Amino acid sequence: MDNLQGSKELYQRLALSENGFVFDPVSGQSFTVNETGIELLRLLQKSADIQQVQKALTDIYEAQPNELERDINDFTSSLSELMS
Repeated sequence: MDNLQGSKELYQRLALSENGFVFDPVSGQSFTVNETGIELLRLLQKSADIQQVQKALTDIYEAQPNELERDINDFTSSLSELMS
């Protein structure tokens, strides 16, 4: 997996609510994510190291590392496309 440093600024500027509402004050865009999506975004806001994010999620959820890696990559790619 690669490093998410280039996207860290994006993740840090997002406002997250407990019920899954996500707001980007720079673009004005908003969307909702599920509980797992909120957890992933919180972890991405804390760390640009994808291995740390994957380890934290592995500790929380029962998932195979390769499956988790794919899901994180899919989520971050979708988010990047949405925010561009």
